Amino acid sequence: MDVRLANPRGFCAGVDRAIEIVEKALEIHGAPVYVLHEIVHNRRVVQDLSARGVKFVDDLEEVPAGSVTIFSAHGVADAVVAAAKERRLRIIDATCPLVTKVHLQAQNYVGKGSELILVGHPGHPEVEGTRGRIDGKVHVLSTVAEVNALVVDNPDKLAYVTQTTLSIDDTREVIDALVRRFPHIQGPELRDICYATQNRQNAVKQLVDERIDALFVIGSKNSSNSNRLAELGVRSGVRSYLIDDAFEIRPEWLVGATSIGVTAGASAPERLVQEVLERLKELGVERVQEMQGEQETTVFKLPDLLAKG
Repeated sequence: MDVRLANPRGFCAGVDRAIEIVEKALEIHGAPVYVLHEIVHNRRVVQDLSARGVKFVDDLEEVPAGSVTIFSAHGVADAVVAAAKERRLRIIDATCPLVTKVHLQAQNYVGKGSELILVGHPGHPEVEGTRGRIDGKVHVLSTVAEVNALVVDNPDKLAYVTQTTLSIDDTREVIDALVRRFPHIQGPELRDICYATQNRQNAVKQLVDERIDALFVIGSKNSSNSNRLAELGVRSGVRSYLIDDAFEIRPEWLVGATSIGVTAGASAPERLVQEVLERLKELGVERVQEMQGEQETTVFKLPDLLAKG
């Protein structure tokens, strides 16, 4: 057996920044540091930070007044920000700059009188955070069927934005359906959709083109972009497995396979990739070939209060 290793894979710039924010906050303020929800959707990252004194909470009421509190990379609603200030929490915002860009785009459309459509998955933290930044009605949808069933107040005053952990490929059919139904709808340019999500999907397509027999996607079950990578493999007819780490690999999954693809979602650290490769070598892999791929050079700066720390 051999392994084809996707490139790019793993951490994106927004995840790198969010984790660095938590580590810098620990360095400056000491433990405990509180994080509202998971800083990024990866079990190992959350476990490692927890062991260093980070406390992850689902509600601000769990945070003692005056404590250092970090908002996750997915962003939060205005009401959450207001509640944190009311409790005199020392807020550090780790929202991905690309998510913040979506917030600003959405607010701009609504400010000009448009009814807003958010292409994304209801209940996802990023979607709920974006909804909570908008005054007025927000329609959340993710399928063509939902577009066809949509009822709006004024078809000529509509705009859309998208969840960043979806790719151009994920959203194209839905956006095309929106444009067909509502020819005057406004929306961001396709290049505004998260570069990292699209790049990682393109890398999986390259693996599939190499005629792999099985695909391992390293990422947690609640990671939207990791799920999309595994779904892409399934749609291509490849046996695809979404795994948190090497311990989840079952030897029977490799039966009959001679070529295996490996990738990682945008919130999965590279050390998990290396652990998976070691496990696969124990199971008979003889060669690992890293694929050519899009070079990513994007870096997001830290918040000023940490950059100066």
